[in-house]
Amino acid sequence: MKKHILLFLFLIPTTIWSQYLLPNEEIIYSFETKNGKKMSLVKDKSNTYIQYRFGTKSKIEMEFPTNRTKESWKQFHYNSYWRGGGVANAGMEVDNLQFFNDGVEYILFRTYHAEGEEYSAGIIVTNKTKKTTRIIGNYKTIKGCICNLEDTGMIQKEENIGLSF
Repeated sequence: MKKHILLFLFLIPTTIWSQYLLPNEEIIYSFETKNGKKMSLVKDKSNTYIQYRFGTKSKIEMEFPTNRTKESWKQFHYNSYWRGGGVANAGMEVDNLQFFNDGVEYILFRTYHAEGEEYSAGIIVTNKTKKTTRIIGNYKTIKGCICNLEDTGMIQKEENIGLSF
């Protein structure tokens, strides 16, 4: 009986976190926030759709877009910047993914700055009144990279959206 209870207790966290990744999906980019929430950007393995998910370990609080179709790719805008040369050239890498949901702007970001070997990740949320909230990601929990979006062939780099971090 104890073995069954231990197995059950082991499976609870696995089941809860698994709602962030369905069997037909793979992670593009994910991390846990400093406040213990989780952000996952996933796509169908055959590139049928892309979807953003955010919430607690036990509940997805936001899923965008709600429909999992090819049209979902058109709702995201990607931009990046890379400058090599290390510390001597103030090398850096910045990746952004932007989308709008009900008039609220979301920017997922990942950065690296050679000066100081600084890494950061997070979400910038700008509401309808232009108030900005920064949700800081725990860099040690990152899986994947926004930078891999170009490899899908489903999203184009859009330099006119600017870069934020």
